[in-house]
Amino acid sequence: METKKKALGRGLEQLFTNNNVIDFDNFEKEIVKESKNDIVKIKLEDIRRNPYQPRTYFNEESLKELATSIKEYGVVQPILVKKSIKGYELIAGERRLRASKIAGLSEIPAIIKEFSDQEMMEIALIENIQREDLNPIDEAKSVLNIINLRNLTQEEFGNLFGKSRSYITNLLGLLKLPNEVQDMLIKKEISASHGRVLSKLEDDNKIIELAERIKKENLNVRDIEKIVSGKEMVKRKPITVKEHDPKYDMYERVISDKIGSVVKINKNKLEITFDSLKDLERIMEILDIKIGEE
Repeated sequence: METKKKALGRGLEQLFTNNNVIDFDNFEKEIVKESKNDIVKIKLEDIRRNPYQPRTYFNEESLKELATSIKEYGVVQPILVKKSIKGYELIAGERRLRASKIAGLSEIPAIIKEFSDQEMMEIALIENIQREDLNPIDEAKSVLNIINLRNLTQEEFGNLFGKSRSYITNLLGLLKLPNEVQDMLIKKEISASHGRVLSKLEDDNKIIELAERIKKENLNVRDIEKIVSGKEMVKRKPITVKEHDPKYDMYERVISDKIGSVVKINKNKLEITFDSLKDLERIMEILDIKIGEE
């Protein structure tokens, strides 16, 4: 019979039941109280990734930077794993595991602990939810999973994770978008702010159409808000100005000199500019045009 005491910390239950914001930098230590005797070396080839890992994208540059640090200082914080039928399943520390492979390590320090499937999922979600490079769709799915698993309200989740209720509502709204548009968010072809505006629409075809316009026309969020609200500025056709025919220049100049006013000839029309009724009468007199006489 195994008599060695498991390495236990406060546990997930206490993390979710206290009223403070979760300390994301130290939450693994909160879950597992480690000691040097609990840390073992495990071959990288014996570890498979957490099946509940919410991340679909890992920043390669960030992993390379971590790998450089690992080469110099080693893996400072051990990963968390559970024993499986063949080898181990990763619970927390996938970035450390990936970076260790890049660094050329064959083994990695780890703490072995028994976790339920729900605990595995929750730890993976908590570990990743605050990552800056987590795309908005993966983040939204993580948030929804935790809310459902823990039966939390959006407000309760916000209090635990330091997020406003409006942020949570807008984030979860992205999951209503068509799959094509969600893919655009994952690939960063459109922003989460674009997605938030698009999620207010009901027509999937319209949403996809606008998402394509964002890509092709490089529309900003304000542009989309105007389109969605029906206040889109109609692009006016440019006014084509007919080029002035130089053969009329001489006539314009001669007539202007004769009457002392600006004269334009355009489209078979003669335009004479005057300042007032008195000025008009002056022009009429020069042209020998009399009004009221037979």
